Amino acid sequence: MTVAEVRELFAYNAWANRRMFAALRALPSDAYVRDLKSSHGGLHGTLCHIVWAEQLWLSRWTGKPKPAVHQGKDLATLDAAVGRWEEIECERSAFLDGLTEPRLEETVVVRPSTGGEYRHTFREMFRHAVDHSSYHRGQVVTMLRQVGVAPPNTGLIVFYRERGGHATATG
Repeated sequence: MTVAEVRELFAYNAWANRRMFAALRALPSDAYVRDLKSSHGGLHGTLCHIVWAEQLWLSRWTGKPKPAVHQGKDLATLDAAVGRWEEIECERSAFLDGLTEPRLEETVVVRPSTGGEYRHTFREMFRHAVDHSSYHRGQVVTMLRQVGVAPPNTGLIVFYRERGGHATATG
């Protein structure tokens, strides 16, 4: 994985998150906050978890303290979650702009709240961060279906098709 590929992967992640935010904005507030007995409760809890985790990983990469409030519990509304994510995205973009090929193999010590201590390369952490968000966006897709909404397609191939202009509808 090269720096260009890392940037492409995070461009995909941002695109997919924005599609998810747009779908969530279209929901009535009662559906958005409903406890669906899923990961992190429901749509809002899962979205806040995604935002929190992206902030947590970015803080590890930049050497900043981890987010002050665990699991994004301080994000009371969709607007608050999207606003926090936009800040994270801006900071992450600046970080990725300065990324170099040798840095991909550098390691960072990670101490999860669940315990233990691990060393990961930036390359591994970047892949994990996008994979984690994709996993939870998949849960959001299921929950949107549960509340009767057709979810957005946030698949990587759709990103490539839209970005490259190669999408062709065939019968």
